[in-house]
Amino acid sequence: MHIVVVGHGMVGHKFVETLLAAGTPGLRVTILGEEPRPAYDRVHLSEFFSGKSAEDLSLVTPGFFEREDAVLRLNARVTGIDRAARSVTLGDGESVAYDRLVLATGSYPFVPAVPGADRKDCFVYRTIEDLEAMRECGARSRTGVVVGGGLLGLECAKALRDLGLQTHVVEFAPRLMAVQVDEPGARVLRNKIEELGVQVHTQKNTLAIVDGEAGTHRMQFADGAHLDVDMIVFSAGIRPRDELARYSGLALGQRGGIVIDDRCLTSDPHIYAIGECALWNGQLFGLVAPGYDMARTAACHILAEEGAFTGADMSTKLKLMGVDVASIGDAHGATKGARSYQFLDERKQVYRKIVTSDCGRYLLGAVLVGDASPYGELLQMMLNRIALPASPEVLILPQLDGAARPALGVGALPAGAQICSCNDVSKGALCEAVAGGASSIGALKSCTKAGTACGGCVPLMTQVMNAELSRLGVAVNDHLCEHFACSRQELYHIVRVEGIRSFGELLAKHGKGLGCDICKPVAANILASAWNDFVLKPEHASLQDSNDYFLGNIQKDGTYSVVPRMPGGEVSADGLIAVGQVAKKHGLYTKITGGQRVDLFGARLEQLPQIWEELIAAGFESGHAYGKSLRTVKSCVGSTWCRYGVGDSVGFAIALENRYKGLRAPHKIKFGVSGCTRECAEAQGKDVGLIATEKGWNLYVCGNGGMKPRHAELIASSLDEAAVVKLVDRFLMFYVRTAGRLQRTSVWRENLEGGLEYLKQVVVEDKLGIAAELEAQMQHVVDTYACEWKEAVSNPEVRRRFRHFVNSEAVDSNVVFVPERGQIRPASLEERRGRVIPIAASAA
Repeated sequence: MHIVVVGHGMVGHKFVETLLAAGTPGLRVTILGEEPRPAYDRVHLSEFFSGKSAEDLSLVTPGFFEREDAVLRLNARVTGIDRAARSVTLGDGESVAYDRLVLATGSYPFVPAVPGADRKDCFVYRTIEDLEAMRECGARSRTGVVVGGGLLGLECAKALRDLGLQTHVVEFAPRLMAVQVDEPGARVLRNKIEELGVQVHTQKNTLAIVDGEAGTHRMQFADGAHLDVDMIVFSAGIRPRDELARYSGLALGQRGGIVIDDRCLTSDPHIYAIGECALWNGQLFGLVAPGYDMARTAACHILAEEGAFTGADMSTKLKLMGVDVASIGDAHGATKGARSYQFLDERKQVYRKIVTSDCGRYLLGAVLVGDASPYGELLQMMLNRIALPASPEVLILPQLDGAARPALGVGALPAGAQICSCNDVSKGALCEAVAGGASSIGALKSCTKAGTACGGCVPLMTQVMNAELSRLGVAVNDHLCEHFACSRQELYHIVRVEGIRSFGELLAKHGKGLGCDICKPVAANILASAWNDFVLKPEHASLQDSNDYFLGNIQKDGTYSVVPRMPGGEVSADGLIAVGQVAKKHGLYTKITGGQRVDLFGARLEQLPQIWEELIAAGFESGHAYGKSLRTVKSCVGSTWCRYGVGDSVGFAIALENRYKGLRAPHKIKFGVSGCTRECAEAQGKDVGLIATEKGWNLYVCGNGGMKPRHAELIASSLDEAAVVKLVDRFLMFYVRTAGRLQRTSVWRENLEGGLEYLKQVVVEDKLGIAAELEAQMQHVVDTYACEWKEAVSNPEVRRRFRHFVNSEAVDSNVVFVPERGQIRPASLEERRGRVIPIAASAA
């Protein structure tokens, strides 16, 4: 039997892989691909602008078509189908006969019928060739616009930003991602995208594209406004490539698409259609997972095996320009009797909504913007009709009262639960693979194909794998790296118990090899946490990453930031004057941070010792902004000034910061101290948060306001200051002892067996009997504190490190600044090429 496949995209290749994997004798497959290259990953197409090559994106494994039963022909455009003769005609007139024909022609980008849409430097976002042309145009452009604010449009906007263009998004509808996200979610999404520097224009109807004045093009809108840009990319949706079916008389939908049945057969019993060109039950599917399901179904039917396409879940989770966006099931609540629960945090720009059945027992859909961490759990609840808790809103509300949020857990999932929708892999299939010897994610991917398409299921895959390994009595490998067969927690205890003081000793006794970029910084961090040694001692310095090695955060232009500590955010007028004088003398950019500090940017490597010498002389210490340590203790003015304040938040914040400023931890730590329940210091978004009440201080722990926001949890209330210090000592040292590598307190808490209740038992109730030991360890850190920069500038050996070239006193000529708003900033690539007059670093 000769199978001809028209189209070699992701879905076409999945069909070929599935068909050939069966190894059925007598099958021959000819694949006719219109593009000049084999199938590649369109899901991650934007990564082309982040450095990935066409070869990196390829879906065809090397040697795949070195076989007798399959031929791939590229640049082979099919122009017609002769259904009576069962043959297809190519552009050069050649005819290719078939026994079964599979149409995997995909879709084409919709370009609105706007006069001027065909002008030079107007593109669509579909193929690698499109991206190559966009990259060439981007190199000579300043501004770009994407027409379309859907999934592909926002992906394209990221591509334009990666090209360094000032980017705009123009959308005809009133909101972004109208299909997947509701109005409140779209508002949060827009705010977050605009914060990233992308200008969004909604409800814009483009009437014409003409010559521009401030750019190559001018887009003229129906409301009289206009937008001048150098480059336009149309990403306003897709349309099915159904022209071959149309010309050959196959049944089509009223609005296009090749009609198929549950077997993916068209109106011709010898022709199948799969992917974006196919219309099933009146519905087109624009995601890769349904296309893969169609590919498997068509292959099964040709091989006379059981299989049927019965529709697909269109839930999706994406990270658009770094912003989490997810849509599950009936996100808009269209089901009769559906009820919704919504949570909106406009300060943190997080929106969550769940849609439940009228009885409140089952999840029908959800929308998540800004934080999509509940996606996997909510998706499984919806797909498997898992009963909701009595109060479904707890699934999306932040934890304010210390109560643990109900967790689904992989153990609650049935064996038939679909973990990987792209490749239709169930929990049961994963468990079988683990039982068969797959004990790593790589092995699990190889034997099941789960996680090899979009990758969104990998976290849940990992949970299933680890749970099954534990059930089988197999120890889950949590080794730090190939040089140490133990976790960070185990390594910490080895260092403490054996009194190990150097990496060489640790490696000789418990490791192998020479160490690597993973274990060296971890060991350095542990040694600093355990003994509070100077991080740039000769035996420690070579272990540090760049930030710790030079005691400063390296910036994108190769300069460093300088952050003097200002405990509690308090600083005298003389202190401010001193900081200002240092910044002015050395030509530094200054900014007030969210943690109530003054950041000084633009310091070259050789300037750092002199800058810090002057700051230390003015009474400042290192702010540890570069270290895995206490960064800041944010405070409001509290009872000292505020008429609502009931606690001295400033005084207590200063005391806490001075106590813990020398602590090295698995990750950075931030505190917040609020003088009343109005919470002006945002204490409930910090690793340690304190809120004053009439009865004393309430202590919150394990909050995080970063990429994955998490509200802190109440661990104890109505405390005096001495009790707070005692509990914080215990909490921080228990975290230092037991957390994993680079694990924030929020992630550590989420993975802590027993959750908040166990943490309370250890920290407050001293269940393990180690409270006194933890307090003593913290007291050692407090008693041995020394300012790292003070030691660095007074030590000639350390000070000699701070120069750009080992054998020369020359400065880095690549550091170039330009003026902006009365200060400096790093010059862009275009500015370095001479579009503006730069300020040389040596003049700063």
